[in-house]
Amino acid sequence: MMRHETDDAGVLVTADGPAGDEVATTATSHAVTNRMSDPSKAWERVRARLRAELGEDVYASWFTRLQLVETTAGVIRLSVPTRFLKSWIESHYRDRLSALWREEFADTRSIEISVRSPARVARPAQPAAREAEAEAAPVATVAELRPVQQAEDEDGIGSPLDMRLSFDTFVVGQSNSLAHAAARQVALAGPGEAATFNPLFIHANVGLGKTHLLHAVAAEARAREPRRRVVYLTAERFMYRFVAALKSQSALAFKDQLRDIDLLLIDDMQFLSGRSIQQEFCHTLNSLIDGARQVMIACDRPPVELETLDERVRSRLAGGLVVELGGLEGDLRREILANRADVARRRYPGIVIPDPVLDYVARSVASNGRDLEGAFNRLVANNQLTGTPITLEMVDRTIRDLVRAREPRRVRIEDIQRAVAKHYNVTKADLLSGRRTRSVVRPRQIAMYLAKLLTPRSLPEIGRHFGGRDHTTVLHAVRKIEELIAGDATLAEEVALLRRVIDE
Repeated sequence: MMRHETDDAGVLVTADGPAGDEVATTATSHAVTNRMSDPSKAWERVRARLRAELGEDVYASWFTRLQLVETTAGVIRLSVPTRFLKSWIESHYRDRLSALWREEFADTRSIEISVRSPARVARPAQPAAREAEAEAAPVATVAELRPVQQAEDEDGIGSPLDMRLSFDTFVVGQSNSLAHAAARQVALAGPGEAATFNPLFIHANVGLGKTHLLHAVAAEARAREPRRRVVYLTAERFMYRFVAALKSQSALAFKDQLRDIDLLLIDDMQFLSGRSIQQEFCHTLNSLIDGARQVMIACDRPPVELETLDERVRSRLAGGLVVELGGLEGDLRREILANRADVARRRYPGIVIPDPVLDYVARSVASNGRDLEGAFNRLVANNQLTGTPITLEMVDRTIRDLVRAREPRRVRIEDIQRAVAKHYNVTKADLLSGRRTRSVVRPRQIAMYLAKLLTPRSLPEIGRHFGGRDHTTVLHAVRKIEELIAGDATLAEEVALLRRVIDE
């Protein structure tokens, strides 16, 4: 029988029989939620979730100045005071913000973040001089976390530091001990001391501790010698400041500021692009190194593989100490989780994190440190927000998607070229060149064969990655290696070894 009722909010509900009662109740609940939800209260709940998931320090660094502007037609409009904050949040947290808002408003379609001006959005009261400086220098600072560093950042050169990323919180293992030792020596050097490793260049895949070491060096160097001028910059920030200086016709002043630095730390070097910007960076690098000023750089690959950089820059970067951070071994992952558990117990008295849970997470989330940190944060957030005990069953539900990430990673052609070049003692440039000597042709053919075997790339795409070769050349290489492997056990063993190295 069809029934027509009106709920407490005046929403017409149509139902037919007992099954219809359940549907009607659900529909009514959603309708009431959508009509009565207060955007400002929803925003407070979103902020509380972010604070619980990311931790107080990360939240304070990136979200305290993020404000809700309006919610209209499924679009959530937020604002921040600087372009740098906008870029960082969009790059790192847009997806999570969208997911949290969809839990509040099911019709949320997108998140828009704008840079606000004082005329459009009211800001907390502060002295006029400080407000003018804050608007002139688009730098995200957190004074309550690092008051001694506030003065260094007010000139707008440096990027903000995360004070959690110190040497005390960096867990040392076999894979990162050399990079850690070199970084500490840079941080502990006194003013005017000759730089031992200059530049110090550390490289690794994502989430293995490069940024942590840069922040730790900056914090330690400033703490030991407050007069030492220490600047931490992302490559993106360097490019932004340089372009802004050109537009404002203050490029000379900007160059002078850079060359007066005692310790310069550059992160994400692989993103430095633009011929004029690279030239200016090269001049700055030469000036600092020649003046016995220390430079430390982090990147996702070694200098020789930064094909987009000018050859002079690559040569200068390779002239110091180049150190690779290896993958996190199992014992190191377990120790990282143990440290995070100690911090969580101090912050949330009464929280129980069993050792078997830490063992399971350490075994299951092996990709990188960021995934490991994210998995742990999910467990704590779930426990604190819902009261669910942290058990193996809860862990399995909560980090299921990260456990699936244990499946074989997606191999890049660049990874194959790097492994083959190292194995046969040739350079990546040789593999891409037109050289026809046997010592180069065979490794090139093997690299093409492995690219076809281990990646989803088409033959023309593989050819483009090998110096713009035609797809028929790649096809010939693949067939040639297949033929040789069938009759040469030694070559077959070499190729099998290379596959294992690349898959690790």
